[in-house]
Amino acid sequence: MDISLKNVEYRYSADTPFERLAIQDVSIDIPSGSYTAIIGHTGSGKSTVLQHLNALLKPTKGTVLIGNREIKAGRKEKNLKGIREKVGIVFQFPEHQLFEETVEKDICFGPMNFGVSEAEAKRRAKEAVKQVGLPDNILEKSPFDLSGGQMRRVAIAGVLAMEPECIVLDEPTAGLDPRGRKEIMDLFYSLHKERGLATVLVTHSMEDAARYADKIIIMHKGTVLKIGTPLEIFSSPEELISHGLDVPDVVRFQMKLEKVFETKFDSICLTADELTQLVATFLKGRKPQ
Repeated sequence: MDISLKNVEYRYSADTPFERLAIQDVSIDIPSGSYTAIIGHTGSGKSTVLQHLNALLKPTKGTVLIGNREIKAGRKEKNLKGIREKVGIVFQFPEHQLFEETVEKDICFGPMNFGVSEAEAKRRAKEAVKQVGLPDNILEKSPFDLSGGQMRRVAIAGVLAMEPECIVLDEPTAGLDPRGRKEIMDLFYSLHKERGLATVLVTHSMEDAARYADKIIIMHKGTVLKIGTPLEIFSSPEELISHGLDVPDVVRFQMKLEKVFETKFDSICLTADELTQLVATFLKGRKPQ
């Protein structure tokens, strides 16, 4: 399922004294099966864009296409359930949204709310806990007796049980330690590959954007600053830094090495292994002083 925003503007509290322009003239395409990262500093419009992807917000100008459904500014929209079933959003700290007395009931709540039978919802719950790396016997436990990491995985399982075609991740590793962060990001990447899920990652982490995404969209002051592959985006690190954005640690380290060696390497490296190989090749080619 493809998603597109065409010249989208959104104003919070429109036509009131508290009106605030959040995004304007935003045009982006998220093809089926793609992995897209949306990056930008706080207040850049990332979260506002995110909420248009399953019609939680509707544009005050422009058009949003979600599959074959058109959401257009100024038009009353009905029956948006189908969209929200196909585009699942994992918000920051999703474990705070758990509320049922057992893990199984919590995971089943979403599918059953969309008309899925109890038997089918339970089947999906059992499959979903496996997908997030939890044992079957966790289904009968209270979500509030679990560790923080387990609770987050249960919340993610609840989104997966909806069987979405697109999953949107809003800072999904917030509050996790480095190990937990890598486990969660690797989990989403595996699901993306195995199930062909279109994945949208909204993040402050340039490392995660560089490591997992096929395409990166940079938001800045409510507009799209730049769109490209990770290599295209991070090949101009000075431009990003000039806009108050960060770059991956590997790219920053490469910039420091270039100053030390008083040279400019031919390409930007996005992983430590790439940079190690590049530097080794460079040093072998240098003439002794």
